[in-house]
Formats: sequence, C-alpha cells, structure tokens
Amino acid sequence: ALCPSSFAARFSVRPAPTDVMKTIARLAVLGAVACGSAWADSETEALHAQLAAFEAEFRRFSQHESTLNDRIAALESSQRRLAVAELEAWAIANNTGGIAMNAGSIADLQSASDHTWLILCGAMVMFMQAGFAMVEAGCCRAKNVQNILMKNLSDVCVGTICWWAVGWTLAYGIGSGENNAFANDGQAFGTSFTEVDKDGTFTPSNTMLAWFFQWAFCSAAATIVSGGVAERVQFPGYLLYTIFMTSWIYPVIVHWTWGYGWLSGGTDYQINPVGFMDFAGSGIVHMTGGVGALVGAVVVGPRANRFDNGLESFDPHSLPLIVLGTFILWFGWYGFNCGSTLSMASAAKGQMAAQVAANTTLSAATAGLGVLALRFAIYRKYDIGGMCNGILAGLVSITAGCGNVEGGSAVLIGLIGAFIYQGSSSLMQKIKIDDPIDAFSVHGACGAWGVLAAALFDWGTGVDYFNGWSGWGCVQNEAGDGCRSGAFGEALGANILEILMVLLWSGGMSAIILVPLRVLRLLRADDDTQEKGMDVVKHSPNKAYSMDQKA
Repeated sequence: ALCPSSFAARFSVRPAPTDVMKTIARLAVLGAVACGSAWADSETEALHAQLAAFEAEFRRFSQHESTLNDRIAALESSQRRLAVAELEAWAIANNTGGIAMNAGSIADLQSASDHTWLILCGAMVMFMQAGFAMVEAGCCRAKNVQNILMKNLSDVCVGTICWWAVGWTLAYGIGSGENNAFANDGQAFGTSFTEVDKDGTFTPSNTMLAWFFQWAFCSAAATIVSGGVAERVQFPGYLLYTIFMTSWIYPVIVHWTWGYGWLSGGTDYQINPVGFMDFAGSGIVHMTGGVGALVGAVVVGPRANRFDNGLESFDPHSLPLIVLGTFILWFGWYGFNCGSTLSMASAAKGQMAAQVAANTTLSAATAGLGVLALRFAIYRKYDIGGMCNGILAGLVSITAGCGNVEGGSAVLIGLIGAFIYQGSSSLMQKIKIDDPIDAFSVHGACGAWGVLAAALFDWGTGVDYFNGWSGWGCVQNEAGDGCRSGAFGEALGANILEILMVLLWSGGMSAIILVPLRVLRLLRADDDTQEKGMDVVKHSPNKAYSMDQKA
C-alpha cells in the first residue's frame, strides 16, 4: 500500500520547479527502487512457492501416469491372452474335423504299413517252398525228382484249401464267439472275413491279412514231412496225410500257442500267467513238421536196399540244387522270423525286426560253420551238403528265440544247434531210420532245442525276470509297476511243456493217420517201383532231366 506500482509514474509526470523537482525525482527514484526490490523479493518467493507446488504436482502426475501405464499394459496383456484364447477356441472349434481327419490318416498309414510288411513277408515265406523243393530234389536220386516236386507243389495247393476251409477256423477263428482253450470253431471257409450290407457294400477287415501270413506257415509245416518219406511213398496216401496235417494237426497246435489257447500266458484257462515263448515257430512249425517226418519215416520204412551194404548209391544227385535251395530258404527265413513282429507301424517294431534279422543271420552262419567243422573232423573231407543242413539247423534253432535274445546268445544257440543236428543225424543212421534229407534232425531235434533255448537265453535279468513276448522290456507284475518275479521259471516250464505236447500231438496224430494207410497198402510204394524210379512208373514225361546229346 505504501509503494504502489504507479508511485514513480505519478511523480515523474507532474511539473514542478526545477530544484524541487530534481529533489523529488531523486526521492521518487530511490523510493521506486526500494519498493521495487521489496516487491521483487515477494514475487520471487511466490514464484518459488508456485514452482515447488508445480513440481510436487508433476511428481504426483508422473506417479499417476506410471500407475496408469502399468494398468494399460496389464489390460493390453489380458486382451492379448483373451485374443489368443479366443483364437485357440476358434481353431479347435473349426478344426475338429481336421484333427480327426489327421488321426484317421495316421491310422490308415499304420494299417497300410502293416499290410505291406506282412504281405511281403508272407510272400517270402511262401517262396521258401522253392527252397524246400530244391533241397529235397537235390538230396534224392534223379529218378524220383518229378515225384518229389509234385509232392511239394501239392503241399502248397492242398494246404491252401484246407487252411481256408477249416485250418484257420481251428487256429484263430473266433468269429463272434469267445476264444477257446483247445480250438476255435468260427470263420470256416472264410466266412465273416468281410461284412456286406443289403445294398452289396462290403466292409473289409484285417482278417484276410492274418489269414494270408499264417497260411504260408501252414504250408511250410506240411512240406517238412515230405522230405522224411521221400522216394518211397505213394502220392494218394501222402495227399491224405497232407490234408490231415493242414486241417487238424498243425492248426490245433497253433491255437494252443499263437491262437491264445491254453499254452499262452494268462489267468483264465492258460497254463500260467507268463506262458510259452516261441517267437516264429521253432516248435509250432518246425518241430511239428519234423516229428511228422520222423513218424512217417518209421511207418513207411527205409527205401529199398537203403541199408544193404552199398548195393545201391543213395548219394545226393545234385549238390548245386541243395546249395541253391539252402540260399532260398535262408532268404525266405527273414520273412519267416522278421515278419513275426506282425506289424511295422512304429519305430520299436522296426527295431525288433532288425534285432530278429541279426540274430537269424548269426545263428545260421555259426551252425553252418560248426557242422562243416564237425563233418571234417569225422570224415576228414569237406561235406557241402552237411554244411547246408547245418545252416538250416541254425535257422531252426534261433526261430523261437530270435526276438528275445542277444547277438552273442544267438551265436551260442547256433553252435549248440550244430552239435544237436549232427548227433541226431548220426543217431538216425545208427538205428537205421531212413530220413533222406535229415528232416527230423534239422526241424524236429533243432526245433525242440530252439524252444528250450528261447527260455534259457532270454535277455531278462538273471533267472527270475523274463522278457519273452514283451520284447525290449520285462514281463510286468500284476500291478504293472515292475518286473514279475518268478517269470523265468514259469516261461521255462511252459516251453518244456510245449516241446512235450508237440511231440505227443504231432507224433500221435501222424501215427493215427499213417499206420492205417500203411496197413491198407496205400502208403509205401513197392520195391519194383522204387527200383525203377517213381518218375518212370508214375509220371509223364518219365524223367526230370533231358541230357541227350545230339551230334
């Protein structure tokens, strides 16, 4: 109030005497300066206060801004998650059909892989018939080659019809009923392999694939018998036996084992929870055929003059045929053993097939070399025919355990198989049982050894656990949380029982059909026919080879 802002201005514009005005002007200036300085200090303090208030407000605003930004970021993140969730929900809702389609495509590819695998392996097993024919024809005399080849062809053709009509029924034919302990009774003559509606639309199944693959094994079992009775059996009698083998003897044994009958593992009607282990059929196929060949050789009797001090030569007429047949059989055995994985739809199945192939190869090679060495030690000469049978003996020996033993075990199994084959072959000659191609020694004796070896050499830990059909892992306990204790003993007992039952069933049933045929003179060819040769008496043309030379 004392120093208004207009004070200096008012005095500076009023007229006055010069001296007085000068004095007054000086006083006005001094007063203005004094008042201006006080006013400036007051204004400065006010500005500082306003600045401090502004800074405080700015800090509060910054804090609010940071909080707001955090809330905006959280909201944006939530919105993004919501958008992703909505997108996923949309994708699932709109791609359910696509997912189902992809799953169906994968299942289709797996089924196609299985079908391709088993059809290929089944064809390889069927091609083994050519190997059997070559080996048997080469081991026998040239005058009977046509007759031998006819029996091999008939085994395949007759076995096919019998397996389709009733063999599959007894072995696997569950149909719409339940699986039985002894044999089944469904799907005779291929019924229910496919379904058809009233419009004629067919629904296929996998049954035909299983039928085809198992048919090849059935034909092999029947053909084994042919070698044991070669060169002296009548064709009609042999044909009746083949029908009996492929319709009754072999299918029943298959059902007990591969068909989940009483020898398989389980807790219903099965022998024990673990059951037998015969991966590809050392006992089921080879021992069944080998025992049939032994009974046939005994019932039919030896070939005329066979043991009459060298009155006639019974040496093999063609070693090249024997060697060729052996290689064919060895090749086909990969279909026999590897195909018994029954699937190729996963890496584990492929790895198992590779393990089986390696074991098969190791055992065959070891046994072949083993028999070659044994024959050289006995005769001081190389026996190529013996080596070929040694290879086959090694293949038979490993067939049961090829999927549950290590490579080193496969070598040992093949080596022991060589000794078993040689011992059996020598014993057969000692007791004068005429088996022209050593069918029993190769398939029967080594088949029994193979079944026993599959249990003894199983790669399960110690003599307590057992792998068997579980392959890479052990048989599980009831709770499914660990290996089953005592599984090894249960499997060994089941395999021993398999050997005994194949011996009794195949041997007993073969005798039931063969003995009456021999009594009725429908089985053995007369000595005159044997001397002339089956080809000359029974076939046209009357010889298998045309060796005439023209000038």
